[in-house]
Amino acid sequence: MSLFDDDFYSTKVSYKESLRYSAGRLPKGWLGWLLPAIVGAAVTAVLFVLFGGGSSNDPVQPQALAAFAPVPGNVAVGEENDREISDTVVSAAERVSPTVVSILGTRREGEKERGSSMGLGSGVMFERAGDKVRIVTNNHVVDGFTKLDVVTITGEKREAVLVGSDQITDLAVLEIDGSGIKQVAEFGDSDALRAGETAIAVGNPLGLGYAPTVTKGIISWPKRTIPVALGREGEFDWEMEVIQTDAAINQGNSGGALVNLSGKVVGINTLKVADMGVEGLGFAIPINQAKTVIQALITDQKIKRPYMGVVTQDLHLFAGTEDLKIPSDVKRGVIVLEVTGPAKVAGLKSGDVIVELDGKPVDGTLALRKYIYGYKQVGDKLDVTFYRGAKKNTLKLKLEELQNR
Repeated sequence: MSLFDDDFYSTKVSYKESLRYSAGRLPKGWLGWLLPAIVGAAVTAVLFVLFGGGSSNDPVQPQALAAFAPVPGNVAVGEENDREISDTVVSAAERVSPTVVSILGTRREGEKERGSSMGLGSGVMFERAGDKVRIVTNNHVVDGFTKLDVVTITGEKREAVLVGSDQITDLAVLEIDGSGIKQVAEFGDSDALRAGETAIAVGNPLGLGYAPTVTKGIISWPKRTIPVALGREGEFDWEMEVIQTDAAINQGNSGGALVNLSGKVVGINTLKVADMGVEGLGFAIPINQAKTVIQALITDQKIKRPYMGVVTQDLHLFAGTEDLKIPSDVKRGVIVLEVTGPAKVAGLKSGDVIVELDGKPVDGTLALRKYIYGYKQVGDKLDVTFYRGAKKNTLKLKLEELQNR
């Protein structure tokens, strides 16, 4: 096991195996659209202006020389623009860097106190609450650790308490003693982001000291939907809306800030594609989306979601469908592998194949989960249409609250 328990960022294996974080992973084949690039030699046209070589009877025109001669004390226009951009980036970095912390997780659940497991990530101090300061980070940075500590930009280490976390959105909120902390981050507007604008990633890659590292890039696309797998089987069963950026994000940057040129946090860095031949594919959770989750985690310590109580697999990925004895024309649906809670009470059984929810077709686990989380509430009734063998049935169940994170 590496020092950092953020194995998504490993470059030692193919992205088909490494595109994952503790809360989820990108499915195999997701990057099939990334075709190999053929990079040719760049051809640059250079204009040379030659002076001299003429006879003494052919004087040089002062007006022509003036176009190329720098005015004493002035800076060339290109240099001035570069300096302005650089100064703006520096200003934004200086504004947010004191609010970015390193997060250390030690002792996994079930380990003895002297366990050697350690994880490292980043977080952003965003709010004061009495004598406490709250920090937002990724769920996969803190998940499973029984002891959490925060290291500030000054190198001071403080014990952190987990307020709440959520696996699906990959967000978590911590609290630390706020004494002596003078600054918290300001959230920006991620809905206002445009492709091509400058983006700054601030975090603690590879544990390179307690002062955060700053990298600069652009917003490659402000709203990118990517599939993720919440389990370890590689079958994607959820989708995340993320900001795509080419600002360098490395191991340990998880939970750090993606910042605009005003120094405002517009995203929480969460994952990247790390593989040979793949460059500049990093992703952050939009801060407007994160705000709602953060507030719910503070209020309820979790996100309240309905659940029906089934462990499922997509029908079209299941080997041995003939054993289910369903009609041959049923090609899409969700196989019930295990039942508990509301589903068990209502009468669903292992081996049933769900094809509709409230009369709407369901072609896989992703569709099932998106419908329940997006359109239903805890306590709502749900009509489930399914095949048990060749017979099509419909039953009604009452959705209960999902208890795990």
